[in-house]
Amino acid sequence: MLKKLGSKLKEQKGFTLIELLAVIVILGIIAAIAIPAIGNVINNSKEKAQVQEGLQIINAAKYYMNEKNPSGTALTALATAGTGLDSTDLAPYLDRVNDSSFEVLVSAKASGGFLYTLTSHEANDITGGTTDIKTNGATEQELVSWKRN
Repeated sequence: MLKKLGSKLKEQKGFTLIELLAVIVILGIIAAIAIPAIGNVINNSKEKAQVQEGLQIINAAKYYMNEKNPSGTALTALATAGTGLDSTDLAPYLDRVNDSSFEVLVSAKASGGFLYTLTSHEANDITGGTTDIKTNGATEQELVSWKRN
């Protein structure tokens, strides 16, 4: 009877406790590597989305000025006055903007044309703006050339 029981136990196939523990340790190592990497991907995606939102706002300001005055005289007046466009001015030109506390300042370049500067927006912190984001905004060129360090 004992011989018969012993032979049946040897016929059973399965994993040993050591094999199961080895698999669990390997899965734990993979999880320890993957979780921080996923966190970095999510953070990088949020930063890129904020920069792209800043570019969308600047492009909306350009469309606004071209539609309101195609000849450019209003744009020159706006640049001379040093005033900016805010979310109420640009609302019809924007789609799904999360941060609506921005302002786009328009200034005339010495070489001709106009410089659009985004202020009071989350993208300014990402592109290297100082703590005073109202006066030190991000220009369109800074937003376009921004790359994650």
